[in-house]
Amino acid sequence: MYGKEGGGPGRRAAGALLGGLLALGVELLVLLLGAVAIANGVLREDCALQLTAAACVLGGLLGGRLACAWWPDRKLPAGLAAGGICFLLILCVGLMSGESFSMGLQALLELAGCLCGGAIAGLLCRGKKKKGRRAARGRRAA
Repeated sequence: MYGKEGGGPGRRAAGALLGGLLALGVELLVLLLGAVAIANGVLREDCALQLTAAACVLGGLLGGRLACAWWPDRKLPAGLAAGGICFLLILCVGLMSGESFSMGLQALLELAGCLCGGAIAGLLCRGKKKKGRRAARGRRAA
């Protein structure tokens, strides 16, 4: 129905969902590597908040980049959508763990990290706008 240039709602939703899933996977991988580093004494035990923030930003950045590749235009909302979906997936995993739910500092840090990473991806993927013929012709004549 929609070609590579088309950006139907289904293609955009699939891109945002895949970006959110990739972001979650990257975050889990970074947190796993951080846990190994803490267990081996490379990192201090009290750096959990910083590690979480870095994992969320990096995951949001890579997931937002994937989502931007699926959207032909409007790259910033694509990155933000991927970051938001990643945060919602984190919340779902947290709710399935059976523990009590509270929107504390950790959840706000994860939300900010996911959205900031997605926004950075959206801004980096925007690219440069092409100049019109008239502007290029005017510069040559001068």
